[in-house]
Amino acid sequence: MIEVQNIIKSFDGTKVLKGVSTVFEKGKTNLIIGQSGSGKTVFLKCLLGLFEADSGKILFEGKGLKKMTVQERSILRQEMGMVFQGSALFDSMTVEENIMFPMQMFTQKIDEEILERANKVIKRVNLINANGKYPDEISGGMKKRVAIARAIVMNPKYLFCDEPNSGLDPKTAILIDNLIQEITAEYNITTVINTHDMNSVMEIGEKIVFLKDGYKSWEGTKEQIFNTDNESVTNFVYSSDLFKKVREVYLKDEIGLEENKGADTGNTST
Repeated sequence: MIEVQNIIKSFDGTKVLKGVSTVFEKGKTNLIIGQSGSGKTVFLKCLLGLFEADSGKILFEGKGLKKMTVQERSILRQEMGMVFQGSALFDSMTVEENIMFPMQMFTQKIDEEILERANKVIKRVNLINANGKYPDEISGGMKKRVAIARAIVMNPKYLFCDEPNSGLDPKTAILIDNLIQEITAEYNITTVINTHDMNSVMEIGEKIVFLKDGYKSWEGTKEQIFNTDNESVTNFVYSSDLFKKVREVYLKDEIGLEENKGADTGNTST
């Protein structure tokens, strides 16, 4: 679990994050959404420790990030997995070598153990027979799978994803979303996803934090987002005609269910 308490972050006197507080739960897909300039990228970098908040607290399992020693921060970084927007694979390395790299850098395991673990996660993300291929020999969806495999190879407690569906077609994007959600639940990871993909919000938004102008404007689940009366959220999420129609259908179905429940309650047997 990651708990954020009233964090503020400024650059050159301009506040980018303005007292954001939330909790990212273990075993759930936690999404950060918002328009460009809302502060979501800075927020993610603060969670990662790349930026230090001016004030407020970020706690990992109750341990404050600011109060951690250099050694404790080093251990925490090894407990984090990261899926970058562009996958960030090494072009000169094979799929297998890319996935093995973190373990070679940060553990004392022998080559046989590293290879065994790499093959296990390769199988988990369904990349069978891709071990010896190079990044330019595989599809965009496969590259994302390699990035996910590399991110989980060291059994992280925390998984961070920056626009994991960027550049993917809708069908492949849904497959990647489902894979991230499955891995999150399977390994009980605290997963935080920075995204602008509304399909992801609707598919895997178990916890959604909506930022606007540096503030947390709304938070809830993918079910609650259909019913929110927060105008900023609805304008952002339902900006397209397609999603407006989806919401209309959902609300009609909800009304229909409520009416049916009322009718059933009113029935009496003779």
